[in-house]
Amino acid sequence: MIETERLVLRRWQADDAAWHHALCNEPRVRATLGAAPTLADSADVIVRQNGYQESHGFCFWALEPRTLGRMAGWCGLKPGTPPIEGETEIGWTIAPDLWGQGLAREAAEAVLAWAWRNTACPSVVAITATGNTRSRALMQRIGMRHDPARDFDHPALSANDPLRRHVLYRIQRP
Repeated sequence: MIETERLVLRRWQADDAAWHHALCNEPRVRATLGAAPTLADSADVIVRQNGYQESHGFCFWALEPRTLGRMAGWCGLKPGTPPIEGETEIGWTIAPDLWGQGLAREAAEAVLAWAWRNTACPSVVAITATGNTRSRALMQRIGMRHDPARDFDHPALSANDPLRRHVLYRIQRP
């Protein structure tokens, strides 16, 4: 678990699946993440993230503001999957009603600090669809730099999907 002044990042619980499903089906979130998962898909995501926690010591943790009394998204690390296998990936998603409050930045900075203290990874990467300007701006604000040579077409998205082209940002261990 990671704690900041305003946030708690914690392991997923089985009953988080309904909340994950609702957030991923929110139109503004779908505009950056793509196809909406079913409730069963959301349950599978939670199992997968908890599996990363067991095998690697980290995952995309559930994110809860201390004063809100409900989940607000997720942020954390996970092992990269093709085409970024071998990398440690940071990622985040925040509920749109909380955008613009600095929660994603606070969480991402805490996760990076945790990574440098608790892992041996030489760098951390982040990926997003080319048009996701909010996430790209956050990547830059937390010190990540675009690595255009590593941009790619996401293999899980169809050739005509407007989210298929992805950019990769990287930050080196300080």
